[in-house]
Amino acid sequence: MKIGILGTGCPKCKKLAQNVEEAVKELKIDAEILKVANINEIMNYGVMMTPALAIDGEVKLAGKVLGKEEIKRILLSVG
Repeated sequence: MKIGILGTGCPKCKKLAQNVEEAVKELKIDAEILKVANINEIMNYGVMMTPALAIDGEVKLAGKVLGKEEIKRILLSVG
């Protein structure tokens, strides 16, 4: 599974990345976490608001920071 954190490095983007890393660790999921900071790459996903979360190339959320439990639910639903 490839998980993309789309954002330019703002505090909200960093918090989403931290929450994703913790959720992956707790669920013991084999996942590659990618941080996408290039604005052109982010726009290629169709994202206009960051932070955003993409799983296997599909955007699951944009414009807000999810908590760890919400992220776990998303990961379990796609895994």
